[in-house]
Amino acid sequence: MHETPAADDDLLELLDEPEHADADLHRPHDRPWRILIVDDDGDVHKATELAMQGLTVEGQPLVFLHATSAAQARQMLGSEDDLAVVLLDVVMESEDAGLQLVRHIRDELGMSALRIVLRTGQPGYAPEIETVQAYDINDYKTKSELTRTRLYTVLTAAVRSYRQICALEANRRGLEMIVESSTSLSRMRGLSRFAEGVVTQLCALLGILPEGLVCAQVNGETPEEVRIVAAAGQYSGLIDRPLAQVKITTVRERLERCLDEQRNLYENGTCLYFGMGNGRAMAALVDVGRELDELDQQLLRAFCSNIAVGFENVVLYSQLLDQAYNDPLLRLPNRNRFVELLDKNLKDPAGVTLALIDIDDFSDINDAFGHHFGDQVLQAVTHRMSEMLGLNTAMARVGADTFGVLGEHAKVCPDSVQAVFADPFIVAGERLQLSATTGLVRLSESKAVGSELLLDAQIALKRAKQQQRGSSQYFSAAMGSDARERFKLLKGLRAGFEENQLFVVYQPQVDLDSARVIGAEALLRWRTPEDRFIPPDQFIPLAEQSGLIIPIGEFVMRAACAQLRKMQRLGHTDFRMAVNVSMAQFRHPGFIDMLARALHDSGVAGHNIELEITESMAMDDADLVLRVLAGIKRLGFSVAIDDFGTGFSSLSQLRQLQVDRLKIDRAFVQEAQSSSAGSTIAQMVVNLGRGLGLTVIAEGIETEEQRRYLIGLGCHEGQGWLFARPMPAEQLETWMQR
Repeated sequence: MHETPAADDDLLELLDEPEHADADLHRPHDRPWRILIVDDDGDVHKATELAMQGLTVEGQPLVFLHATSAAQARQMLGSEDDLAVVLLDVVMESEDAGLQLVRHIRDELGMSALRIVLRTGQPGYAPEIETVQAYDINDYKTKSELTRTRLYTVLTAAVRSYRQICALEANRRGLEMIVESSTSLSRMRGLSRFAEGVVTQLCALLGILPEGLVCAQVNGETPEEVRIVAAAGQYSGLIDRPLAQVKITTVRERLERCLDEQRNLYENGTCLYFGMGNGRAMAALVDVGRELDELDQQLLRAFCSNIAVGFENVVLYSQLLDQAYNDPLLRLPNRNRFVELLDKNLKDPAGVTLALIDIDDFSDINDAFGHHFGDQVLQAVTHRMSEMLGLNTAMARVGADTFGVLGEHAKVCPDSVQAVFADPFIVAGERLQLSATTGLVRLSESKAVGSELLLDAQIALKRAKQQQRGSSQYFSAAMGSDARERFKLLKGLRAGFEENQLFVVYQPQVDLDSARVIGAEALLRWRTPEDRFIPPDQFIPLAEQSGLIIPIGEFVMRAACAQLRKMQRLGHTDFRMAVNVSMAQFRHPGFIDMLARALHDSGVAGHNIELEITESMAMDDADLVLRVLAGIKRLGFSVAIDDFGTGFSSLSQLRQLQVDRLKIDRAFVQEAQSSSAGSTIAQMVVNLGRGLGLTVIAEGIETEEQRRYLIGLGCHEGQGWLFARPMPAEQLETWMQR
């Protein structure tokens, strides 16, 4: 598929004097950074080279190699070396050609240092969150956002990362005796390898064979904690023994004295001291076979000083490695190690189930009793799960109050998990009845790997929480599709908002008796570039969950204020504009300030604008609602409670609220004439509103009969298709003129 990058003059513009070039740093003998461009669009190749022409990164020029397909790129990668970065298109000869090439680079070629930047002209095709989670890439950009400056920034970051990785790889061979590979958890083994390296360097320094050298570590103050960590020659059989058990008296006493006096000893054989602090130290005994002169001793003192830092680093590394893969509180594997366990079990997934167990309302325990007590609760839960689920079940702490469990179907199932929480826990003298919600995945029924499995379990856990706290839910393919569709929709919404695909329409509101237009409600709409309308009930909840509703809400408010100002200039001076507000906006600390800025910038008065909040919002948090409503009232806004009758309002709380209108939900308007229940609720809302001195407005009025019926109930105002459908601003202005 050939694509032309979005109109972006900055990317194609070639300046006479590149802003980032540094001629002083460029030398002929410098090796250039080799960049491979993989894209089926020739214009992209040309544009990239033109944009980067003359620029250097870290003082070295950029050289570009070109492949017009994933297949051609595979051939080049097999023969080319020293590539720093791949700028890779996602969609080429197939829709996932770029992503498959990523797997080829990482899994088959094993090129871990090569930096990969995905570039796509179809941002909606590969959801960014999923792509980053599933593929080992280093950046993900749409072609339209890669301006000249941004492209240079992306390449600079990638090249620097590549250079650092290469430097680490170059040093790895020299440092592999200092630390074990990242998969090793054995602190002693890592320290032993480092000590072996010390043996080699020390003997080379002294010009002797690696014979007669012993290293010891002190973990504390007692002699029993001193162990032999490395030995060579005749002492090799002493490795990993306590120093106190060494039967060679001269060796044992020399090491003990060196550690006790915390200094090098040079008489009767050389014993070197490596101090590390925190009660730890190292000692090395070597039979040099000659008397050391002052120069030798100076060299050894410098050697010990440097090596002491190395020993401290390797101990620190071991601690960091332990923390990277283990939870220090519960002494369980953490999320990183659990992902490795998942990958290992995928080799034989039959009969294995993954469960995410989330303790319900654990934050309330922390709030009520403190975090120390909460830690004790987690320890108690861990202990009981270990006892009841068996030794063959792998456990990990994958979240603050979430456990990952991996084991046989019979052990890891809803019944066994619920059994863990059936009896109360006794913690610090307190009796606690806990419950847990669980999401489960049968490994043999899932195509996911590693962290993707955890995502599937998280999806099942969320579904279980939506149904009932304390319940369990197995993951299904349909469930995963729904979640991924939501991810895709949210990504599209973000792009749609940035690209002005969202717009506001207006539905008139009228006085039911006279049919006089009194205002309009501002309603948000989303139309995709394919001219497809996304229903608000699909994208508004996503915007609220993601926090995107905050900027979107401000956009709607400003659009409504601007349109109100225009209506007033057209002569509709008493026109009222109604704007919906979500709970996320209502709770945002900058909400009142945003309203004030919108009024100031548009030049309209607050008394011409009405904010609509739902009944559930009005009843949610009395203190918050009253505080925010007071701020809204100070700005002059009126307030309506939308969808009234669908919730469970407290009459006493409703009396305290400074609201002006109750809005009857459309469902009760539709049912009012055909259902006694609907009629009763509609009548109740009208009577309640009139009793509290509030105006009552009904929405969803479609027939003249409904209008007359609502007038008979005493309803004041209404909106619906009987009067007008939601319409764009220009159409509203024309409609009002008529």
